[in-house]
Amino acid sequence: MQKTEKIYGIRAVIEAINSDKAIDKVYLQKGSRGDLYKELEILTRKKGINTVYVPVEKLNRSTKGNHQGVIAHISPISFFELEELVERVIATKEQPLFLLLDQISDVRNFGAIIRTAECTGVDGIIIPKKGAAPVTSDTIKTSAGAAFKVPIARVNHIKDAIFYLQASGIKVVAATEKTEKSIYEVSFKKPCSLVMGSEGLGISPSTLKAVDEKAKLPMMGEIGSLNVSVACGVFLYEVLRQRSLS
Repeated sequence: MQKTEKIYGIRAVIEAINSDKAIDKVYLQKGSRGDLYKELEILTRKKGINTVYVPVEKLNRSTKGNHQGVIAHISPISFFELEELVERVIATKEQPLFLLLDQISDVRNFGAIIRTAECTGVDGIIIPKKGAAPVTSDTIKTSAGAAFKVPIARVNHIKDAIFYLQASGIKVVAATEKTEKSIYEVSFKKPCSLVMGSEGLGISPSTLKAVDEKAKLPMMGEIGSLNVSVACGVFLYEVLRQRSLS
């Protein structure tokens, strides 16, 4: 199984970014200085790369080499541009189905969602560049390899993706408890996309305001919510059920 690759050294990381490598996250040493270090900081901000400032001890534990105050994780998969993915799908599918993940942070949940997405015919997954779980070897293992089969696009903001999908004629439905409408009252037969929220906070309020419809799962027990990967599976199979009856 292909693992997440680590690269270290300021010049090496700058070159990787400029070569359009799929960088998941960059760890920068707190308090570092220098022109080259500053150049790297500017480049990560320009490219919208998820950047974390950490103590030197964390970097030392991650590599035995001379990291020069920076370590980058390169994803084992390649990511799509949103426009490229959406245009390609709508040109070939009458009923496109996209999945937007708003700050899903657990790599195993992410992997389980990808696996279910592949099994239910999802045409593409859209995640934010910052705050989303990275695609690691654990993600790929939990997805049973589906991470290599389902196209994944990264965007600066999930709301931008929602607006683009809506402009492309694709309805956006949010899975949320903050509605009275049941999943079984929503039609998924036309081109649509589903938004799932983070494990702890759910879908952000600003994102909820942008969607076309909201839907919730009926809950009979005392526990108020399902694991996000399980809830996502229920929603996706309802889409599949409705479309199989068309």
